[in-house]
Amino acid sequence: MPPDVREWLPEDHFAWFVLDAVAVMDLDAFYAVYRGDGRGRPAYEPAMMVALLLYAYARGVRSSRAIERSCIEDVAYRGAIPRSCGCA
Repeated sequence: MPPDVREWLPEDHFAWFVLDAVAVMDLDAFYAVYRGDGRGRPAYEPAMMVALLLYAYARGVRSSRAIERSCIEDVAYRGAIPRSCGCA
């Protein structure tokens, strides 16, 4: 069984702060338009996308290609996003 990359991040890492902040945010507006009916390509989980963008922007990464690359190469990004999103 592969190791859980979330175990590689210290407890006080900034990624955990972002995930905790997103967990208490009101994301109803995102979920109102979230498409989960199986039509078209499956949508990404809104809370995961908000967390990913907040973390990336806070780190100074604003390019979508750089964010995607970070999801593959950076342990903090990999720990902050579920493997089901397709980029980890």
